Amino acid sequence: MYVDYSLLGRRIAYLRRRKGLTQEQLAERADVTNNYISHIENCRSIPSLETVVKLCGALGVTPDELLLGTSTHEQNYLNSDILRKLEGCTPAERRLVDGFIDLLVDQREA
Repeated sequence: MYVDYSLLGRRIAYLRRRKGLTQEQLAERADVTNNYISHIENCRSIPSLETVVKLCGALGVTPDELLLGTSTHEQNYLNSDILRKLEGCTPAERRLVDGFIDLLVDQREA
């Protein structure tokens, strides 16, 4: 299994903000330093398995969700992943994605 640590850091930052936590608050919950949280989020440090487990507990997510961006507890995990990605897009990028989807649907119906 390949883990993209850059994506891992972004997921941690996203989940932390979604929960309304600061880096310091997350660090306290996970029993690590807030500098370490910053380093993980910015891909300057690779967390140990023990730290990943602590972060999962602190963020209330499964290891799958944290490491791979998928949650086996959500039936529509792919939909939520796509929506999360769209949230970061500009309106022009969203129109482009909508056009791609239209193309795929048209191809399928042809």
